[in-house]
Amino acid sequence: MKIFRNPWWIVFGSVLGLIVGNVTILQFSTSVLMKPIMAEFGWSRTIPSAAVGLGTLCAALATPFVGRMIDRRGVRSVTLASIVLFSLATAAMALTPAAAFVFLGMFAAVGMFSAGQAPLPYAQSIAAAFDQRRGLALGVAMTGVGLGAALMPMLAQAFLESFGWRGAFIALGATVFLVSFPAVALFLRDVGERARAGGAGLPGLEAREVVRSGNFWILALVFTCIPVVANGVIFHIVALLTDRGITAESAVIVFTVIGPSLIVGRLLCGYFLDRFHAPYVAVVFIALPALGVLVLLSGYDPKIIAMGAVLVGLGLGAEVDLIGYLQSRYFGLRAFGQVYGYLFAIFTIGAAIGPFVMGAAFDTFGSYRPILIVFLMVLLVAAGAVVRLPRAYPYPVVRPSKPSVESLATVAGH
Repeated sequence: MKIFRNPWWIVFGSVLGLIVGNVTILQFSTSVLMKPIMAEFGWSRTIPSAAVGLGTLCAALATPFVGRMIDRRGVRSVTLASIVLFSLATAAMALTPAAAFVFLGMFAAVGMFSAGQAPLPYAQSIAAAFDQRRGLALGVAMTGVGLGAALMPMLAQAFLESFGWRGAFIALGATVFLVSFPAVALFLRDVGERARAGGAGLPGLEAREVVRSGNFWILALVFTCIPVVANGVIFHIVALLTDRGITAESAVIVFTVIGPSLIVGRLLCGYFLDRFHAPYVAVVFIALPALGVLVLLSGYDPKIIAMGAVLVGLGLGAEVDLIGYLQSRYFGLRAFGQVYGYLFAIFTIGAAIGPFVMGAAFDTFGSYRPILIVFLMVLLVAAGAVVRLPRAYPYPVVRPSKPSVESLATVAGH
């Protein structure tokens, strides 16, 4: 539709889609429903925790395949199909029997089908539509994840109180479909497909060329290190605080400031990516959680520790922006979906490992201090790696003298 030709509509649609994306459903919304499920079936916390971990792992492993499909068939068709399957799989959780292995299998299916309702398709559509303001557009779009993390658990709780946990799964599935399907159908565009149809092709490397490059493995290292640290710290922050004698109420208040810091981190990172060399921006957003870890190592005052938690949240919030921006500048758009899928899968696995590593370290040493010191060194490794990326982008910003897809789309909308 002509009214939606301005590329910022893609950003708007992305925010809507990511509010009900796989992260907010798999990790935030379903966590609200776990205690009623455990109570009904007499399960320990191990089974629901394993289900969430398995679903997240399946989503990560499916992401490169989804990215490859998007590169071949376009964003809209693949994402719309994934939304339908993800919605149905979520609603089907209402049929869960008392058999733990069936519950695990059903959650694995939810995770697998959710891979197309993740940041990947939205980042690809934005990267193709924006050039000079690509960083800001990515940053604004990815705030949808933070908004979803704040809103969807409350909605899940309301569904639980009204319909019980089985009805809540059906309502969540319906919400995913009713919000994301129209958002993708109306606002996302296959800009890259039109470029191919015009004979110009998309600039960039093939996926096999990317994987053979040293720059890819630098990014892989960076996007493993940061989520391991950030997710590990955030997951254990309440336990860390209460271990230091801080009340549970104060610890929860500290935890609540992390959500807004994720949103602020994404917006700030996106803004700076358009104005400064991206690896230097990455170093700043690696230094912030490193400083946060230092604060957690030394602080006992709740206000000081809250500052440390915010700094860690700022770093984690920036990561998804950095994945899309850095890969688009160093590898181009030709295989954006598949390469983003590889990096996002690595990022997701790192995010899953972090809480486990931090918990295991506490069980071994009886304190979080040793693992926090290790985490600090891990972040230093990430910072040292990212500055090794080339100073010149192989696929730099196209200046106004050479119109970009973004400018052409804007003109066409008037």
